[in-house]
Amino acid sequence: MTYRNSVDRAARGRPRDAALDQRITAVVLEVLAESGYEGVSFEEVARRCQTSKASLYRRWGSKREMVIAAVKAGPAQRGAGEPIATGSLRGDVLSLCRRLDQTMRAADSQTAMLLLQAGLEDPDLCEAIENAIGPTGARLPRQVIDAAIARGELPDGADPFAFEEVVGAALLLRRVNDLAVDEEYLSALVDTIVIPALKASSGRAPLPAGIFSGHPAPTAHETAAPDAKENA
Repeated sequence: MTYRNSVDRAARGRPRDAALDQRITAVVLEVLAESGYEGVSFEEVARRCQTSKASLYRRWGSKREMVIAAVKAGPAQRGAGEPIATGSLRGDVLSLCRRLDQTMRAADSQTAMLLLQAGLEDPDLCEAIENAIGPTGARLPRQVIDAAIARGELPDGADPFAFEEVVGAALLLRRVNDLAVDEEYLSALVDTIVIPALKASSGRAPLPAGIFSGHPAPTAHETAAPDAKENA
């Protein structure tokens, strides 16, 4: 019998402890802020919570699932939710910007930065968070682009690169440096940078993936063969 099977059998009929759930997710965010995604482990979280690894395995089958649960319970609790559909491209983009700013401000700046780094290191984690909690504002959903094209607000072939490269990076830098992100700033960002860039993206050669797209291309030295790195 495997360890996981024995845990599953022991867990049958056992009610979840809501207080322990909250303690665990808080500790996951704490470890993430201190040590990054690589520093999060079942062993470390169990030790800090003064509980068993079995208690964690009853809840989540992997570290990724545990981190997603912590993000849902913490930074993303008030940030994500319903699909974005205001009836206009400008309204949709502004709503996404507000949602992302709210999510980032629900966490300290270091945690927000480390969550971004974790997403860059593990694209599947980034994708899973987006799917689990709804649009976070980090990406421009395809349905927003398609709706804008249908309304004539964007040309065919518009690409989300500008939004996914600029918005998250700008809001995160403002968060880290304690700079204002109010309606005046968001309107200026959307009206003078994001929407003009989205309109200009049509008809261009394939654009690279934006940093918040979930699959940005690594630098050449990161993709080089091991022997090439050693000889560089």
